[in-house]
Amino acid sequence: MKTVRLSIAGLGNVGRRLLELIEVKRDLLRARYDLELRVVAAFDTSGGAENRAGLDAAKIIALKREKKGIAAYPQFGRADRRVIDAARPLVLAYAELAALARANGAKILHSATVTGGLPTLNIGTRDLGASVIEKFEGIVNGTTNYILARMTEGQAFDTALKHAQEIGMAEADPALDVDGWDAANKLVIIANAVLNYPTTLKDLTVEGIREVTQDEIQHAAEHRQVIKLIASAEKIGNHYRLSVRPTRLELVHPLAGVGAGMMAVIYHTDINGTITALIQEHDPYPTAAAVLRDILQVASEK
Repeated sequence: MKTVRLSIAGLGNVGRRLLELIEVKRDLLRARYDLELRVVAAFDTSGGAENRAGLDAAKIIALKREKKGIAAYPQFGRADRRVIDAARPLVLAYAELAALARANGAKILHSATVTGGLPTLNIGTRDLGASVIEKFEGIVNGTTNYILARMTEGQAFDTALKHAQEIGMAEADPALDVDGWDAANKLVIIANAVLNYPTTLKDLTVEGIREVTQDEIQHAAEHRQVIKLIASAEKIGNHYRLSVRPTRLELVHPLAGVGAGMMAVIYHTDINGTITALIQEHDPYPTAAAVLRDILQVASEK
C-alpha cells in the first residue's frame, strides 16, 4: 500500500473539513487506490504539531471544535515537495511561484482556489488541453451571486448583504466580495493557469455590485434579463480582454439561471464546443474535497 504523508497548514473551515474527509474516506481510498493518507504535521496560528508516524486527526478535529489551537495537541512543536493550495497567494506572483516550483522539481496544485469544489481549472487545463479557449465566462463568487439573487426577489442590497452575513456566506467585512476583487483574484488564476496568459490584477477591469440598484434590477427584469457579476476573458487576436463587472444577461443565457448559493463557468472553445459546469455549495466540504482531489493527483504521480 502506498503511503502519502501530508502537512496541513491552516486548520480553519477548509483545513478541518479536509481532516474529516481524510478520516471518513480512509477505507474507500485504501480499497480504490491502495492508498494511505497520513497527516504527519498540522499548523495553525498557535503553532504546529508533528509526528512522522501520523497525528490523530480525530484529536485535532476535536480541538478545533472546542476552539482550541494546535498548541494543545500533545506533539506540539516547531516544525522532493508537493504543495496543495486552497488559498490565493498565487494571484500575487503566479509566474514567480510556478518558476520556483519547476526549478526545484516541485509542483503546485491549486484547483480549490477557484470556485471551490467545481473543477474549473481541471476542465480548462486537462479536458481542454488541445483547445483554444475563445471566451471564458463565470459566476465565480458565491456571495455576490447570493446577494444579486435576493435583490432580484425584491430585497435591498443592504438587507441581502446582512442576511448573507447572518448565514455565514459573507464576511463581516464584505469588501473583497462585493467590490469584485475575490472574483478578480480567481480570474487572474484562470488566466495564468488555463489560458496561459500572464496576468496580474492590474490587467483587469474590475467593478463590484455596490452600485447595482433596485431600479436596474427591475429594468432588467422588464426586458427579460437578470444582472450577474460575471468574470470574463475574451480572446481578441493574441490577447485576452479581462473583466469582472455586473452584466445584464438574457434569460436564455446559461448563467442567467444560476441561483443563490451556486457558481458556474462556461468555456467557449474552438474544437470542444461550449462547455458549461456549475456547482451548488452550502458549506466548505466541496472546497476541502477539491484539495483532496489534488492530493490524489499527487499520489498517482509519485
